[in-house]
Amino acid sequence: MRAYRLLFAIGAVAALLLYVLVLRGPAPGPAGSPTADGETGRPVRGGHLTATLRAEPRTLNRVVDAAFPTHLLSLLTGARLARIHPVTQEPEPWLAESVELAADARSLAVRLRPDLRWSDGTPLTADDVAFSLRAAYETTGSVLADTLRVNGRPLTATVEAPDRLTIHAPAPYAPLPRLLDALPILPKHALEAALAEGTLGARCTPREPCPSAGPFVVSRYDAGERIVLARNPHYWRTGEDGLPLPYIDGLTLTIVPDQNAELLHLTSGSVDLTQSEPRAEDIRVLREAEAAGRVRLVEAGPGLDRQMLWFNLGPAPIDPARGFLRDRRFRQAVSLAVDRQGFADTVFLGAADPSPFPVTAANRAWHAADLPAPAYDPRRAAELLEAMGLQDRDNDGVREDGAGRPVRFTVLVQAGITAAERGAAFLRDALANLGVAVDVVALDLAAIFGRWGSGEYDAIYHFLQMTDTDPAGNLDFWLSRGSAHLWHPRQATPATTWEAEIDRLMLAQAASPDRAERVRLFREVQRILGEENPAIWFAAPRVYVAHSPRVGGVIPAVTRPQVLWNADELWVR
Repeated sequence: MRAYRLLFAIGAVAALLLYVLVLRGPAPGPAGSPTADGETGRPVRGGHLTATLRAEPRTLNRVVDAAFPTHLLSLLTGARLARIHPVTQEPEPWLAESVELAADARSLAVRLRPDLRWSDGTPLTADDVAFSLRAAYETTGSVLADTLRVNGRPLTATVEAPDRLTIHAPAPYAPLPRLLDALPILPKHALEAALAEGTLGARCTPREPCPSAGPFVVSRYDAGERIVLARNPHYWRTGEDGLPLPYIDGLTLTIVPDQNAELLHLTSGSVDLTQSEPRAEDIRVLREAEAAGRVRLVEAGPGLDRQMLWFNLGPAPIDPARGFLRDRRFRQAVSLAVDRQGFADTVFLGAADPSPFPVTAANRAWHAADLPAPAYDPRRAAELLEAMGLQDRDNDGVREDGAGRPVRFTVLVQAGITAAERGAAFLRDALANLGVAVDVVALDLAAIFGRWGSGEYDAIYHFLQMTDTDPAGNLDFWLSRGSAHLWHPRQATPATTWEAEIDRLMLAQAASPDRAERVRLFREVQRILGEENPAIWFAAPRVYVAHSPRVGGVIPAVTRPQVLWNADELWVR
């Protein structure tokens, strides 16, 4: 088990000093990083790695797309001022040489590293940072604007010199340095005109990539098949030998939608690593392959993220017959009808822990361990449905509402994700025992997000990756106006009193410099969510990482991407 280093502080001053110390000094270098099997090795240069990608990216533009394929390509070809280290969960300098939080927690003094350049050779300056901040707010369809707001208002930037700027917040915000991880830096010289024309959201595609500040550039794109990345000749980091990173010459992302095919690719040696965690049923196969010397397998630790069920609580249901989804008693009944221990044992073959809360026990700083967990109580679930007037009037095993319409709804799930499909099937069977009919429909990822974006769905069972372990770094999920407020995004005003209360609590939580008060406020948020159940969580799987033995420099993380988060430090034996 990995113990995360967490930022605890006694009082606001200590917290502020910790942030300054963490975000000053050089970024860590590879220097004989331990591999996944615990060995150390000296990195060598050259070679090419191949990894799988479960779905094709719709764009490389992280400003307008938060799906994992785009997120991964953004990490490989882009860069931030500072990043949240996936293992320690602490902020560290990246493009910035130093970041200092002011004593009033309302501004950041940023100094860039010297001689930063885009992949086309153009200097990367503070003007690019200021432009990127503007683009996050002004781009049509931006998914970053809500994350980068404090009290609902945007950050602003003042450029003092090519290598210096100050980022201002409209109100005190204790975790302000962590927001820098959410801001991809964009090339002003390539995109300024597009922002002015309102077309920036359509730029930076796999077929027509933009200049890169990350370790790689896109060199080839075969739609539906692969994306080939080559070394960025102007990448800023250097290895222990003093030469520019990355160590490898290139990286191919092969698109493999099916997880069975993905496993076969790995164990046969046709790919070096995968982008999805091994399923519980894959562990035996991987251990056999490890014994034969074909793969290496390591448990990274308990997971931070997992799949969840959320309901469409948007402006209007697709069909009046689904009006019961809006009644919190129905959603409470769904939660009570599921045996979470049985869910963990069946869906993940025991390689998971029951987890009914939005924050898993792995995130010990913010997990509300003292909240009462919902019990497995099908009798109480049936009572709630009876109180709603949902009864099996014709004895066909499915309840009907007062108008005689069956209590039936559809759950969308991503095709090819075995754990997701098995989880949705478990939910279908559990609710069938309650007299509720569930139709499980498997779609590809693009279709699911398309249906979600248009509001044409009843419920979705899918994975959501939080961008930060600090809840204030995910306000786009928690706030009713947020673009990732899954059950009813982008509300002009809160649609319900409980969402308004969560808004109030989260804004106060994000602004407070008192760590204990922030924990208390967020506990209350989790309590409300557990009562209203717009989204329901069931189990947290343990995370395993598998890769080819020829890959060196692997430092597994529990968050995705588990291996390619430090792609510039990977090397080939």
